[in-house]
Amino acid sequence: MTLVFGQLFTGVSIGAVLLLIALGLSLTFGQMNVINMAHGEFIMAGAYTVYVLQQVITGAGVSLLVALPVAFLVAGAMGVALEFALIRRLYARPLDTLLVTWGVSLMLQQLARDVFGAPNVQTRAPGLLTGSVQIFPDVVLASSRLFILALAALAVAALTLALRLTALGRRIRAVVQNRDLAAVSGIPTSKVDRLTFFIGSGLAGVAGVALTLVGPIGPTMGTNIIVDAFLVVVVGGIGQLKGTVIVAFVLGVLQSMVEYSTTVSVAKVLVFVAIVAFLQWRPQGLFTLRTRSLA
Repeated sequence: MTLVFGQLFTGVSIGAVLLLIALGLSLTFGQMNVINMAHGEFIMAGAYTVYVLQQVITGAGVSLLVALPVAFLVAGAMGVALEFALIRRLYARPLDTLLVTWGVSLMLQQLARDVFGAPNVQTRAPGLLTGSVQIFPDVVLASSRLFILALAALAVAALTLALRLTALGRRIRAVVQNRDLAAVSGIPTSKVDRLTFFIGSGLAGVAGVALTLVGPIGPTMGTNIIVDAFLVVVVGGIGQLKGTVIVAFVLGVLQSMVEYSTTVSVAKVLVFVAIVAFLQWRPQGLFTLRTRSLA
């Protein structure tokens, strides 16, 4: 029983990481139909923000707390710059956005190598997050994983409240349901797109801060996880936040359980096969977006 509980927590913690990564994609991909392959590099930017701040701020705990809003702003600004310079010209051509953002991601990776070097670097974790919490005699939960789980829950709650209660959230939902009708109703769709890209990219920066607690930082760290994030968004349903939340944790638990009896590589293959089988049965994803569009 304790072994099952331990594997379940491992799966939930993996799901929390996936959720943090996929939240921003759910917003930009869901609203604007932009396949942003540079999203992984925004995650990398958030992680390197922690590294840079720790060169200036000696306390690991203080630097981590400061890094959360700073990484959000840094990655968000990068997202706005990408949207303004390239993406806004390609909204009707999603495959072109994939190619363009893939090229941008390669350039950002090379920029990271030039600035920080090719080898991976490590950040210092705060003392409170280096220990563990014992639930049962044989079950110990890593404090860093608990922090990431709490951070993911906070990010989901903040995003949900923003979409439901704020004027920007109402405008975002209006644009998602029918962009043309929202435009003729007086909603500045281009401004909403830019703000949405800022929020989605900023969430990627927050995910990068969280990832510094579970592994080293490198120029290609975003590339290694971006595919999993897209799978979470697609399986959950395009533009469906609740689907993203559910699928992130389901995939995390499934991967953890399969890894226990096989290997990491085999587990990834089996999970991918399960995703393909699910999409064959339900290609629209777990949830679908109801719109007023006639298209």
